[in-house]
Amino acid sequence: MSLPEHTTVLIVGAGPAGLTAALSLVYHGCRDFVIADATVEGQNASRAYSINSATVEALTSIDAADGLLSQAIKAKSIRIASRGSQIFEAKFDPLKKYSAYPYPLVTPQNVTELALGQKLKSLGGKVQRPHRVVGMKQSEKDSRITDVSFEDGQMIRARYIIGESSVPIRTIAGIGFCDPESPNLVSDVLSQMVAADVTFEPEPTGPLTLEGHLNGTVSSDSFFMLIPFGNRFNVELTRDGEPTTKSVFRVKRRATHAPPKEYIQDMIDTYGPACITSDSSLNWTTVKIDQLIWSTRFRTHSAIADRTFTRLGATIFLVGDAAHVHSPAGGQDMNLAIRDAIFLAEAVTKHIQASAENPDVDDTILQEIAEARHARALETI
Repeated sequence: MSLPEHTTVLIVGAGPAGLTAALSLVYHGCRDFVIADATVEGQNASRAYSINSATVEALTSIDAADGLLSQAIKAKSIRIASRGSQIFEAKFDPLKKYSAYPYPLVTPQNVTELALGQKLKSLGGKVQRPHRVVGMKQSEKDSRITDVSFEDGQMIRARYIIGESSVPIRTIAGIGFCDPESPNLVSDVLSQMVAADVTFEPEPTGPLTLEGHLNGTVSSDSFFMLIPFGNRFNVELTRDGEPTTKSVFRVKRRATHAPPKEYIQDMIDTYGPACITSDSSLNWTTVKIDQLIWSTRFRTHSAIADRTFTRLGATIFLVGDAAHVHSPAGGQDMNLAIRDAIFLAEAVTKHIQASAENPDVDDTILQEIAEARHARALETI
């Protein structure tokens, strides 16, 4: 697909942050942008699954939350238990004092991306695929323009670049990326985790299998998460695989190697709650994994870019995984990325408007928001 030769804003990456940046630009009056992604289709993997109250509020502020609110599960509580009994339950109802959205939204990341993409499409936006960035250089004709080259030989000249796709933009811009406290943690095998979306046969029953609750099972050497999705996301989760009408469950635990079906079953039997195990000594109605819909292994390290704003002709911002990655504890990674995108895109729009009145306007407004978001990410890490 042909790309335009020039644009005011180029967004590289159409994950949650890139799509949100586009929506924020539209909301604040900027429609001269291109959003390009290296994949042929959207991200089908489930990955992140929780959108917290602050993020819902931020999306609502740019009129981009309705699709998610209508599709997602509104979580009621998080339960922590041993394999045999509940230790405590923290309900989200008290958040009513502080937010109009007193709950996390439980929705697989690919469903989040689909909802945001549909909203963008309804506003006339479109993701350009597949286009992989391979180079950037300052324009010889205009010192405030960057020539961005793509793998297929095309090039776009842009005044502002928002990079969600981690490696190309950050690396080409020469921005460092490391864990601020433990540089060696990235390669630590103990920092590996496995996550999977599975169905069971027969389907498990009991309180822990009800959607709307996040369940953690603790033991002396493990923390196991069980998140019931029900069957409301089945079409999206099985888009590239075998369809199912059964309830889907997300399971997650620390791991040291790749997660085939046999490993996931053993992980559940060893560390999961009794209601989903095939161990007859714990569960009279033994259940086994029927379908392994998706699985992954990922690192739990935290890392942050040296800075999230620079110039290479155009102003360059980093958002999402390009700017920071976090431990999955607390579910902050995608949430921070979405809020980064909303606030940065608003600042970009203000800078565009200011430069229309004064071509020599400085970068103060951009620098300030970039520094504030960088500090917020560092605080979270």
